[in-house]
Amino acid sequence: MIERKEYLNQLLSWKDQNIIKVLTGIRRCGKSTILKLYQEYLLENGIDQSQIISINFEELEYEELQDYKKLYQYIKDRLAKNKMMYIFLDEIQNVPSYEKVVDSLHVKENIDIYITGSNSYIFSGQLATYLSGRYIEIPVLPLSFKEIYSPQSNKEEAFQKYMKTGGFPYINQIQLDNEQINMYLEGIYNTVIVKDIEERINRKNNGSDSKNVTDVALLKAISKYLSSVVGSPVSIRSITNYFKSNERKTSPNTISNYIEALCESYLYYPVEVMDISGKEVLKSNKKYYIVDSGIRNYILPKQSYDLGFTIENIVYLELLRRRYIVNIGRSGHTEVDFIAKRNDVYTYIQVTASLVDENTFNREIRPLKLIEDNYEKIILTLDRYTLGNYDGIKVINIIDWLLEE
Repeated sequence: MIERKEYLNQLLSWKDQNIIKVLTGIRRCGKSTILKLYQEYLLENGIDQSQIISINFEELEYEELQDYKKLYQYIKDRLAKNKMMYIFLDEIQNVPSYEKVVDSLHVKENIDIYITGSNSYIFSGQLATYLSGRYIEIPVLPLSFKEIYSPQSNKEEAFQKYMKTGGFPYINQIQLDNEQINMYLEGIYNTVIVKDIEERINRKNNGSDSKNVTDVALLKAISKYLSSVVGSPVSIRSITNYFKSNERKTSPNTISNYIEALCESYLYYPVEVMDISGKEVLKSNKKYYIVDSGIRNYILPKQSYDLGFTIENIVYLELLRRRYIVNIGRSGHTEVDFIAKRNDVYTYIQVTASLVDENTFNREIRPLKLIEDNYEKIILTLDRYTLGNYDGIKVINIIDWLLEE
């Protein structure tokens, strides 16, 4: 297993604290493995196996425990007196009314709870109502380039492969050919589209059919469209008009509902626009980024592949991994790809495949020069010919940036 130190360190920083740890992320991104690695750490550092209760609700042997009352009794029967108990509930969204179990366990002494889920709706809805202020969310993404990179390999070749196949752990642990990779990505994608999203819609509407995903073909078409416009601002209206122009009858409400479902299943991430001078979020078009470049390459026909969009998407995900709050920057008619905020400090970032062409160089650097504050300004590029510092604006190679400490 690939040791995911950043996530392990986050879990360790909350160890034994009276707060529920919630790991969220798309299916197969590595949440279960992180829990296993953490349990191994506990066992190696003085915790007895009897102090660990671990249940994965995707395993058939635990199907009976999807009844929340049976689950609670199962755990209660295994609690040891006067010892800290570590409880791991993996893919908890498979248990209706699971929040009642978590709530009841949380108020007991000497219990440290860790849960995972593949749909953000259940965590922003019921769990927030029951446990407001008593849980923290740790978003988990597929492997970063740094996590899969081997110092013995060629940087450029390794990055080229990463752009093509993405960061899902299984793909990067097993030698697979292109056909097998596509089959694996297809399995993840279809599970998210059909199972997770349909489940989310059903629960959101308490079983009502009023807003259920009844048109999987339309859902996939919307997903494909979002993949093709990664890095470009879009609105619900513009997407609706696109489908109407292609003789696909739909409504803004349906488009909005389906996009919301795609985002809540961690397949896409919406990014809002921020005014650079006032640092206020604007009510304008959003950009959508996809969770993994391998998934994007699976969805899109090869002639629609775009290098600039791919590296911009990779940079966005890396900023999330580094726990930045990310927006698109806008000042008048100029735009900066990302405003990244952490600890009330901002960083302005432009992303481009190459700055070798003088016109491209001037186009990318101009919006940064117009910003009057003194926060860090960076251009990330794949070329190595233009690296340096231009009046305080740093030009850095993307691969080097991804591998830095």
